[in-house]
Amino acid sequence: MPELRKDPIVGRWVIISTERGKRPSDFPMETRKRDTKLCPFCPTNESSTPPEIMAFRDDGSKSNTPGWSLRVIPNKFPALRIEGDLNREGVGIFDKMNGVGAHEVIVETPDHTKDIIDLELKEIENVIWAYRDRINDLKRDPRFRHIMIFKNQGEAAGASLEHSHSQLIATPIVPIRILSEMEGAQKYYEFKERCIFCDIIRQELNDGTRIIVENDKFVALSPFAARFPFETWVMPKKHNPAFENMKPENIPFFAEILKDILGRLAVALNNPAYNYVIHSSPVEINHKDEYHWHLEIMPKLTKVAGFEWGTGFYINPTTPEDAALYLREIKKPQPVV
Repeated sequence: MPELRKDPIVGRWVIISTERGKRPSDFPMETRKRDTKLCPFCPTNESSTPPEIMAFRDDGSKSNTPGWSLRVIPNKFPALRIEGDLNREGVGIFDKMNGVGAHEVIVETPDHTKDIIDLELKEIENVIWAYRDRINDLKRDPRFRHIMIFKNQGEAAGASLEHSHSQLIATPIVPIRILSEMEGAQKYYEFKERCIFCDIIRQELNDGTRIIVENDKFVALSPFAARFPFETWVMPKKHNPAFENMKPENIPFFAEILKDILGRLAVALNNPAYNYVIHSSPVEINHKDEYHWHLEIMPKLTKVAGFEWGTGFYINPTTPEDAALYLREIKKPQPVV
């Protein structure tokens, strides 16, 4: 019998379609190409990108030359542009403003053949440091109200270049998805005077059926009302509304669990395309007691079609409990080449 499950944060319903139940082997495998020709993110091709914003260099090499281990650059084809004023205005009942924002690319490694799960833990820590540093820098711009980090891995997830990279977009408005989460969290906090995310973590750790892996500082779980098969959330165990406020001593723990969970997904699902997104508090209200930053990982295993677009419901053919069990049973995930 299918189940309807309600997300306790935003109130969205999903259909867990047990009659369509799918195991990892039932999903198609993502095919990968490794063509290094004319890749603008590879060393020696630095002139193919806009000038770098920052880079990690251990050899003292000059900006925009080889020698880097991580590089942050403006997106060559940005969704929003850093220059200009917002110029908010109304046109009758409609509102508009200039497309001002920031759109950056974090090139995670100079090695074209490696994905993030192939990197050493120290290299993944550097990726996280870059995320944190760029958010803290852009927060000083009064035009920006929200800064989102995301990664599109694989063509099916929207990656136009295969060289491993993440992206950052700063916007002059708070996205509706983040607003919905914050409003749901605020209502829960007003009623119970507790963070709903903290309560979810406590309940899931106590129950255990949707927990995949944990360490001293973070937990990875399959959310109760998962929209997609093998959707996974990584959450700090201790309350923290803003990703960029993560303590430096916690970064190695985040790198460890990120590598672990992405490795498990790669092994279980034959190296799937996926998106991950860091949900963090908006810039101007990042010390709220009710919100809790987290990372959402969404493997691209099913397609969103007419019913989903028309209703806002999602149909998930794999129960979160089964997904967590499959991933828990993978003891030592290894990179998939």
